[in-house]
Amino acid sequence: VQLQASGGGLVQAGGSLRLSCVGSGRTVSTYAMGWFRQVPGKEREFVAAIIWSGSATYYADSVKGRFTISRDNAKNTVFLQMNSLKPEDTALYYCGASQLWLRTQRIAYDYWGQGTQVTVSS
Repeated sequence: VQLQASGGGLVQAGGSLRLSCVGSGRTVSTYAMGWFRQVPGKEREFVAAIIWSGSATYYADSVKGRFTISRDNAKNTVFLQMNSLKPEDTALYYCGASQLWLRTQRIAYDYWGQGTQVTVSS
């Protein structure tokens, strides 16, 4: 499975961005997917996850109510809609694929994309 994340950029606080993660190789639609983020010097932290069908999702408390994870299995793509962005959301965002459902631990993910930078200015 190969994952390609995109959609990051520079946005002002309160703004929005939509990240995309396109999968190729094995059938990505059979995997649960997650978004994580990492800032220099810190561990990669869980942001959101979605099961293969899209019928269940899970979010970190820090993004609940502001971020929405979704997927389009016909296009092998997972999205992260980020609204009401804050400077503390600034990070390199990674998408991952897991055979386990709604996991928040990095070790549960088998495949990772290359990351896309999100920078939120105050």
